[in-house]
Amino acid sequence: MITLLVALVGGTLTSQLPEFAQQYRQRLGGAIDALHMVLSDFDYDAKQTGLNRAQALQRMAQSADPFVQERVKSIQRVQHRYETLLAQRSAMVDAGAFRRVMVFLQNPDSDLIEAAWQDYEPAVPTSYEGLVSAGMGVLASLLVLFGLRQVVGAPKLLGRAAKKQRASQS
Repeated sequence: MITLLVALVGGTLTSQLPEFAQQYRQRLGGAIDALHMVLSDFDYDAKQTGLNRAQALQRMAQSADPFVQERVKSIQRVQHRYETLLAQRSAMVDAGAFRRVMVFLQNPDSDLIEAAWQDYEPAVPTSYEGLVSAGMGVLASLLVLFGLRQVVGAPKLLGRAAKKQRASQS
C-alpha cells in the first residue's frame, strides 16, 4: 500500500513539471516584453539627445547626482536581466519537449518562479511529455522508497544475524 502511495505521489508531482514549465514560459515572454519596453523607452530618450544606450549610460555615470547614478545601475540591471531571459527563452524554443523542462530547471528566474507559483493551477498531464514525466516520477519515487527500505532494513538484518551467531555460539 505504501509503495502504491509513494508511486502515485511521485508520479503526480513530476507530471506537473511540464505544465509548470509551460506557465513559466508564458511569464518569461511577458517579462521579456516588459523589459524590452523599458529599454526601448530609454533608447528613445537617448536618441532624442543624439546618444545611443551605451553613450547615455556613460554620460549618466559621470553625473555627480546620486539619483542619476542609481538610474544607471537600474538600467544596467534591466539590460542584464533582459539578455538573460532572452537567452533562456531561446534555449527553451530550441529544446525539444523533454529538454524544455531541463532548460527551465537549469537557471530559472526567481521572480518568475515565484509569480508562476502564486498563480499555478495543476493540470492533468495529457501530453506525451507529461505522461512520460509522470512515469519517470513513479520510477524515481519507487527507487527512493526501495533505497530507504534497504538502508532502514540493513540494521535489522545485521541485528538478526548477530543474534543468530550468538545463539549458535552458546
